[in-house]
Amino acid sequence: MEFIIKISQFLLSLSLLIVLHELGHFIPAKLFKTKVEKFYLFFDVKFSLFKKKIGDTVYGIGWLPLGGYVKIAGMIDESMDKEQMALPPQPWEFRSKPAWQRLIIMLGGVTVNFILAYIIYVVMSFVYGDADVKVDSLKDGYWINNPALLEIGFKTGDKVLAINDTPIINDSDIGYNLISAETITINRGGEEKVITLPEDFLGQYSSSKSKLNFEYRMPFMVDKVADTSLNVNKGLVQGDIIKSINGKALTYFDQVEEFTKDLNNQTVTVEILKADNSIISKELKLDEDGKFGIRPGYNASRFEDLGYFDVFRKEYTFGESFAAGGRKFTKTITNYFDQLKAIFNPSTGAYKGLGGFKAIYDQFSPVWSWSYFWGLTAFLSVMLAILNLLPIPALDGGHVMFLLYEMISGKKPSEKFLERAQMVGFFILIALVLFANGNDIFKAITD
Repeated sequence: MEFIIKISQFLLSLSLLIVLHELGHFIPAKLFKTKVEKFYLFFDVKFSLFKKKIGDTVYGIGWLPLGGYVKIAGMIDESMDKEQMALPPQPWEFRSKPAWQRLIIMLGGVTVNFILAYIIYVVMSFVYGDADVKVDSLKDGYWINNPALLEIGFKTGDKVLAINDTPIINDSDIGYNLISAETITINRGGEEKVITLPEDFLGQYSSSKSKLNFEYRMPFMVDKVADTSLNVNKGLVQGDIIKSINGKALTYFDQVEEFTKDLNNQTVTVEILKADNSIISKELKLDEDGKFGIRPGYNASRFEDLGYFDVFRKEYTFGESFAAGGRKFTKTITNYFDQLKAIFNPSTGAYKGLGGFKAIYDQFSPVWSWSYFWGLTAFLSVMLAILNLLPIPALDGGHVMFLLYEMISGKKPSEKFLERAQMVGFFILIALVLFANGNDIFKAITD
């Protein structure tokens, strides 16, 4: 069921982004009376799942969900239609239009992606508002379980005070600032310490089997008891919180392993806090690995009520949501540029974390959440826009680069040059796609 939910969100988000991006090219092309021969969601290599011709344009759905495209007549693109380009230019072709019109057509896709992301952030601000955890309310700091963090000196219980020179107020500030982090100031047992991150920290983090970083210290709440668990018929329900094991108070989930490390294949007595705040006692079994076979759960409002942390909430009026959405939009763009900067700097090792379609799929929630879905879609829209602006032939940014050269110099690059540049760009893109998706495969094999 989780797979169905995740793949549904993945395909819905991808389809929405592709269709709107291509509409960004399609609409100005039509406005400038440029013939659009094809408009496709996904790629139609050899055959299409669906196609229908309306006017001069064939609309269709391909079978390969790696993107989509519009084929504009008289444009040197990935189709490499040399026969058409060998004919005399026609007034309805892309190559016959003024440079400024061609520039608008090429920038249309990324413009729509940026606008879409901004609108999503505005609507989310108005509908959901903001909710964040105040880091100073985490009385016993963070749970550190990532080997990359443990190796450089972090410990469970550390409180994060600042990254570089930026004070950390809310939990989300950590994620936004970690990409460019060089030093992290922490409080450990009342003593302030500064931990210097190695230059290749991002590479170490990306290569780690654990994708956790600074996690809330939360109680052991039951989400689901595995069908293969020894405790499947013990009457545990979602929302139960295990408060003690054999009389030892269990405050946080991260203490479970320590409490059960020598209790393999044994039966233990636990105290359970129910949803009505009553406490009952049960006997549960541990398997040969010292595990209960219980997937832990999360309930922010319940944990807040129990005093584990304080959640900061802010609602926005319709007018205020435009500024709030703008701040999120700008912050996302800045953060993604920081990621690209790190990826293109080999010394950071960040390229090891570059992922393909599986990495994107993995970001979607196993339970349907519209707020999470739209937030991730907005981020992916920004990512798609920025990547398409890279000055690589075959991407929108490559076409824009040559158009700007033409507008500034007054000289149009020859079609032969553009064809060769398109081929070079195409091979660069194939190499990047293979590398990113190869990373996904390598991680899946080694994890």
